[in-house]
Amino acid sequence: MYDYFSGKLAFKAPTHVILETGGIGYHIHISLTTFSSIKDQEHCKLYVSFQVREDSQTLYGFATEAERQLFNHLISVSGIGPNTGRMMLSSITPEEIQSAIINGQVQVIQKIKGIGPKSAQRVILELQDKLKKQGPDALIPVTNTKQSTSGEALSALLMLGFTKQQVDKVLGTLVLANPDQTVEELIKMALKRL
Repeated sequence: MYDYFSGKLAFKAPTHVILETGGIGYHIHISLTTFSSIKDQEHCKLYVSFQVREDSQTLYGFATEAERQLFNHLISVSGIGPNTGRMMLSSITPEEIQSAIINGQVQVIQKIKGIGPKSAQRVILELQDKLKKQGPDALIPVTNTKQSTSGEALSALLMLGFTKQQVDKVLGTLVLANPDQTVEELIKMALKRL
């Protein structure tokens, strides 16, 4: 429903912020990772995950799209709710969580408060293949907000379910052959070769 909110930080705490946008103050729960990214900012953009439960409607905000994506993966696991997902992202970095899941390191996940051995095994079992498919670079933040043409094409093809290794190889040859292609042209040509 919501993708992101951008506005003035009216209040900041390690667990939540109040982000004022369009004259409305939104109470958004955040992880410590996000807090450390935005603590010196007066204005920010937070990617949000809107969670609706029987008794609440809650916004969870993240400094990067990759962190939000990992959060959504985590809460898709049976027994892991939004607060536990946020706790996981606050305890260790998203990169460490992804690495532990991909490499099957139950003990790393189990160190997180509220996660027992069975929950840690379930997280790894349910997410290992998904995160492997995304590739190890999925959580590396994009430093420039305007992505390159090949970067946008890569993102689109990953969303369609192709692996990063397949897409990188094909896009590399296509960009070398004709560096002035549009994103649409790149995607269409890559789809013919994948």
